[in-house]
Amino acid sequence: MSPLTSSVLTATIQAPKIEYSQVAPMLIVLGAAVLGVLVEAFAARRLRYGLQLGIALVGLLAALVSVALLAGAHHIVAMGAVAVDGPTLFMQGSILVFAVLGVLTMAERSLDPGGTAFAAQAASVPGSTAERDAVGAGIMQTEVFPLTMFAVSGMLLFPASTDLLTMFVALEVLSLPLYLLAGMARRRRLLSQEAALKYFLLGAFSSTFFLYGVALLYGYSGSISLTGIADAVSGATGGDALLLIGTALVSVGLLFKLGAAPFHSWTPDVYQGAPTPLTGFMAAATKVAAFGALLRVLYVALGGVRWDWRPMMWAVAILTMVVGAVVAITQTDVKRMLAYSSIAHAGFLLTGVIATSRAGLSSVMFYLLAYGFSTIGAFAVVTLVRNSGGEATHLSQWAGLGRRSPLVAGIFTLFLLAFAGIPLTSGFTSKFAVFSAAMAGGAAPLVVIGVLVSAVAAFFYVRVIVLMFFSEPVGDGTSVVLPSALTTIAITVGAAMTVVLGVLPGWFLHLADQAAVFVR
Repeated sequence: MSPLTSSVLTATIQAPKIEYSQVAPMLIVLGAAVLGVLVEAFAARRLRYGLQLGIALVGLLAALVSVALLAGAHHIVAMGAVAVDGPTLFMQGSILVFAVLGVLTMAERSLDPGGTAFAAQAASVPGSTAERDAVGAGIMQTEVFPLTMFAVSGMLLFPASTDLLTMFVALEVLSLPLYLLAGMARRRRLLSQEAALKYFLLGAFSSTFFLYGVALLYGYSGSISLTGIADAVSGATGGDALLLIGTALVSVGLLFKLGAAPFHSWTPDVYQGAPTPLTGFMAAATKVAAFGALLRVLYVALGGVRWDWRPMMWAVAILTMVVGAVVAITQTDVKRMLAYSSIAHAGFLLTGVIATSRAGLSSVMFYLLAYGFSTIGAFAVVTLVRNSGGEATHLSQWAGLGRRSPLVAGIFTLFLLAFAGIPLTSGFTSKFAVFSAAMAGGAAPLVVIGVLVSAVAAFFYVRVIVLMFFSEPVGDGTSVVLPSALTTIAITVGAAMTVVLGVLPGWFLHLADQAAVFVR
């Protein structure tokens, strides 16, 4: 290389400027994940469980403290790739809280005689000698913890991304560990592996749609940054095919992650087949990350063409609410019922997105917080109802649960009432918030449909309550197993927050409203 060429390269290549203190939450979680990988490689097997659990919890709590210290920040960092603003910090805090509760339920070892809810050796063929030997040796898949931490790091970056390529990287980082974890259930191994394969294949298709949409939006605007796309949109004089098709394709990728119809087909299969503690974590945290990214794209980059994408979102919201509520009525498995409930709630959340206002943004953030606590608590309760084959998830096995364990049945009833939107629960407050924002945003017909669908959805929630308290117990050996302090903490926090966010929501609503301003 000549001296002239060397001097030219030196003059043009600059080291990136990273504001490490502003992206500390993500770096802490990533550091904990990497440390977990090193523990898995070098620590003795008998020490791994305690070390991995400690590293995960300390990392998540340290990241949560870092988010709290950044409160009030409002700027773009990391060479314009990451936004540190109110919505980012609110959603990152929500994700980290749900991750702590999720890790606690994943670490539970007292419910299943074989150990945790995760397979002793995920790579072994179900029913094989290798699997039986691993179970007999008491081997535990402690890789679950670093994989979860990698997924959390992607979730933290997803709603904070200010350019579409960074958002795509975050999407893959959060998705790939979940594909693996979904296939690691200890019981019903074939069902779990089938769920993981479906999740992976459909997730790959959705990522392709997202990336193709990114290419089209770049072709339209000449930029992958959200502000660059917004500038191009504001300077346009009319609709453009590249813009509209690109918007639709990017939306498909994001709507898949939040489980909206017609991109919801993976949800019931994965929720049913995945280990239940993972299902609860996914249902809460992934939805927060996906809605955060969707809100940032639609509000920051595409706010100038809201009249073009709102009709599409109207159709998706209505279809999602109707499919989730109606199909849930036909379900006989508790986990599949909760999966379709999750789909219906995604439709309710989309009504807040369609408001395209500060009230819509704040109401969606509050709804995500309230829904996450109830969801993790509900799935944690599901892990307690068991028989000789593991978790008893068929609805017939829940008959008379109120007589076997009034406390567990009562707590699950609280979560179901919150999902139904009954007053004095978090579900009522959050639905009222998103419907009010949608009404103010000119979406009154959508609100009417949402209220009607909520009435339909209440039927299958009440059906489970009646089954638990007013039916005779089935003599099939189903019982309620007492959990350790880990799952007890997750259920207690979920139930307490479900009540607090319904009875005393004022401070949390104010916090969400104060945070509902995107940096541009």
